[in-house]
Amino acid sequence: MFVSGKTRRATRLQNALFLILFLAVVGMLAWLSTRYTFTADWTASGRNTLSAASRELLERLDGPVNVTAFASEDESVRRAIRDLLARYQRHKRDITLDFVNPDLQPARVRELGIRVNGELLIDYQGRQEKLASVSEQSITNALQRLARSGERWLVFIEGHGERRPLGEANHDLGAWGQRLEEKGFRIRSQNLVAEPAIADNTAVLVLAGPQTDLLPGEVAMIQQFVEGGGNLLWLGDPDGLHGLQPLAATLGVDFLPGVIVDPTTRVLGISDPRLAIVSTYPPHAVTRNFDVVTLFPQAAGIAYTPPPGWQGQAMLVSAERSWSETGELSGQVAFDEGADTPGPLTLGVVMSRARGGGEDAGEQRVAVIGDGDFLSNAYLGNGGNLALGMNLINWLSHEDRFIDIPVKTAPDRSLSFSPLAQGVIGFGWLVLLPLGLAATGAVIWWRRRR
Repeated sequence: MFVSGKTRRATRLQNALFLILFLAVVGMLAWLSTRYTFTADWTASGRNTLSAASRELLERLDGPVNVTAFASEDESVRRAIRDLLARYQRHKRDITLDFVNPDLQPARVRELGIRVNGELLIDYQGRQEKLASVSEQSITNALQRLARSGERWLVFIEGHGERRPLGEANHDLGAWGQRLEEKGFRIRSQNLVAEPAIADNTAVLVLAGPQTDLLPGEVAMIQQFVEGGGNLLWLGDPDGLHGLQPLAATLGVDFLPGVIVDPTTRVLGISDPRLAIVSTYPPHAVTRNFDVVTLFPQAAGIAYTPPPGWQGQAMLVSAERSWSETGELSGQVAFDEGADTPGPLTLGVVMSRARGGGEDAGEQRVAVIGDGDFLSNAYLGNGGNLALGMNLINWLSHEDRFIDIPVKTAPDRSLSFSPLAQGVIGFGWLVLLPLGLAATGAVIWWRRRR
């Protein structure tokens, strides 16, 4: 082929145009990569991407989400948090993540109550949630709680010697109330004599062990609240109903006389006979995945008959060897046939019924516990008392509808062989493979010699 100057110039022009177009396409792809992303999770269980439930929740969130991670300079901790939050950021661009070294800001750490390295503080529309355990399920459920609009008021009745929700005395509920406020609940105490009306935005009404009798008008207001579909937590005591007999009749509960005595506590080194222990729980939303022992000092047994329209069950049941002691709790305490009620005894019941309307999925919820001491400052840290108290409020306020996201595991991370297969593989690698290589080298050497 004859190559002229014109042909040479045309070839150079074609090469220059090709190079320009190639660079333009590469630049366009680079620009598009900054505006659009594409990710593919090829793992067998999709463990590197969010579940469908988490993605649906992110689509409903309106507004930015700020996440602050209190983590040390350990890159392994920060990388794990960064990788997990990156899955959320792919679906919601306005999720921000900031790292704070707790060693450099001890005052802020103490103020926020940060206790674990890697703990997260999630801020959404002025509401905050702390997470000590970082996983997709915990983050998604925290976002779900923060996304719920409206103020969640917990109203504690006062004026009759009740336990104060933010009090500091041993019998008060201050430590529990503080944890409730950290979870976004708003707490107020109400004297029905001074304020003879229960607000409509009351998520849960709490009766925390009155020591004197309520007035008939106060009891009528509480009954009207319950009959109108309000949620109620009743923390009773063995010293009587104090005028709440009409409410007990409405709910179908009856507090048994005496204090529950559990002799099994002596095996655990507990000398106080008034301390009852509960270690097994029936299936219920309050005790879902709950396997911690709870302790109840000075508890009263409860007899429960569901009223028409209500569904209920015993949630807390004492040991089989326990009984309700009506005599003196001093010296050698023993069961008296005919005077005491044998166990097992019900310490707490939960009940619910459908109602015609309302915001809480059309269901009214009530919990009656025969002991208020288990949530007091003196006993809150024992066993799973705190967790049970939080579960009760979450269930009563309809905050129990958390997203259950199963842990994604890799099905191909372990390889199992039979003893025969292990022997064959070991013999092959240690004997056959070296002999084969040696034989191959010898054959090649012999052929080259020839």
